[in-house]
Amino acid sequence: MKIWFKLMAAAAVLLGSTAQADPQRIDVWHSLKPAHREVFQSMVSRFNREQNEVEVHVQHAPSPADLQSGLAEALKAGNPPHFVELADNHAPETVAKQNRILPLHQLLAKYPLADAQWFLPQTTSFVRDSRSRLLALPLMAEIPVLFYNRDLFTQVGLNPDKPPRTWRELQDQLLALRAAGAKCPYATSHMAWVHQENLSMLNNKPFASRNNGLDGGKVQLLVGDSLHVRHMALMSSWARSKLLVVATVDGAADELFATGQCAVLSSGTGAWATLVDAPFSTGVAMLPIYSEATKQPGIPLVGGSSLWATSGHSAAEEKAMAAFVAWLAKPTVAAEWHQRTGFLPLTDAAFRAADISFYERIPGARTVVLDMEQASDKDSRGARLNQYSEVLNILNEETWAALTGAKPALQAQNDAARRATVAMNGG
Repeated sequence: MKIWFKLMAAAAVLLGSTAQADPQRIDVWHSLKPAHREVFQSMVSRFNREQNEVEVHVQHAPSPADLQSGLAEALKAGNPPHFVELADNHAPETVAKQNRILPLHQLLAKYPLADAQWFLPQTTSFVRDSRSRLLALPLMAEIPVLFYNRDLFTQVGLNPDKPPRTWRELQDQLLALRAAGAKCPYATSHMAWVHQENLSMLNNKPFASRNNGLDGGKVQLLVGDSLHVRHMALMSSWARSKLLVVATVDGAADELFATGQCAVLSSGTGAWATLVDAPFSTGVAMLPIYSEATKQPGIPLVGGSSLWATSGHSAAEEKAMAAFVAWLAKPTVAAEWHQRTGFLPLTDAAFRAADISFYERIPGARTVVLDMEQASDKDSRGARLNQYSEVLNILNEETWAALTGAKPALQAQNDAARRATVAMNGG
C-alpha cells in the first residue's frame, strides 16, 4: 500500500469517528503536476469556503502509477474516492464499464445542471460514448501546440507574428536560431502524441484503420505510411544536427522552454501554467503541417485526463458530487481554470468569460481556442484503440529509436505499426 494512500485512509477513519455529519465530505484523488496541482487546490479551497454543505478533500498521488495502485487498493477495500483523475486511454467506453465507475451522464441525469449543453462537444468528445453522452469531466483536456520565444525570434530577425505553418518553415527558423547561438533550438514533450498521433490528425490522415477505431473490429495502426516515415526521417536529421535537442515522453521538456533554455517547444496547452510567468514573451500556434499532405490543418487529437466519478455512494454523497461538478462548470470558475492552467475551456461560456488580457499575454492563444471551438463534433471524436497504454509505450520506444539513430526511420515506423497492431488485437 502506498504511503499517500495510507495517510488518506487514516484521515478518513479519524473523520469518520467524529459526530459531525455536515458538511458532506467527498474525496478527489489526482496526480496533477505541481503548477496545475496548486491551481486545483486553491479552487477547491474556494469552493469549500463559498458554501457549507459540501467539503471536498483532495489527495495527491506522486505519479499516475501510484494513483492507479492506490485506487486498486481502495476498490479492494470498498472505499474508493468519489472522483479520480484518469488519463485518456482512447477507450472511455471501456473505462465506463469498469467496476465502481459512474458515468457522468448518469450522475447529471439525477442532478441536472442548469444548462446540459454546457460541455462543448468539440473539447469533450474524447470522453463521450457513441451516443455523445459524457462519461467523465474532462477538466484537463488539452491539445498539442507549438510554443516559441518571441523575444529570441525578434533578436535573430524572425517575425514573431508569423509562426511556422509547415515543418519546413520551422526548420528554416530553427537554423536561424542555431546560427545565432541557440544551444537548444527545439524541444518536444509528449513525443508520441505530437509526432505520431497528431501528425496524422493535423495532416488529415487516419492514425488507425476503421475510422481511427471508431467503427470497431480489428484495427491497424497506420504509422508506417509515407507521411510518418518522412516526418521521422526529418526529426532524426534534426536530432543529428542539434536542431531537436530534447525529446521526452512526458512534459519534462516544458521547463527547459519556460526557463529560456530552448527556443521552440511542442507540448500540450496545459504547459501554459508553467509558461505564463516565463521571463520572455511567449507565442503559441497550432503544430505545423506538411503542405504536400494537406492544404488546411486537420483537427488535433484532444487528450489529457479527466475526473471520473465512482459508484456505490449514498444519495447524499452523489448530490454533493453533482454540486461540485456544477460549481466547476460555472462560467467564471471554468474560465479561471482555463486561464490559470492552459487546459481547454470546456464550454463556450467559459471562453467568453475569459479575461482578454490572458490572451494578450500569450499571442496566438485565442486563435488556438477559436480553431477548436469551430471544429465539428465528428472531427474531434479522436480515436478508439484497445490496449492504448501498451501502444503508447511502443510508439515512444520506436520514436526514440529513430531519433537516437538506433533504427532508420522506415524501420522504426514499420516496427511501430506492426507491434502496435498486434497489441491492439490481442496478439
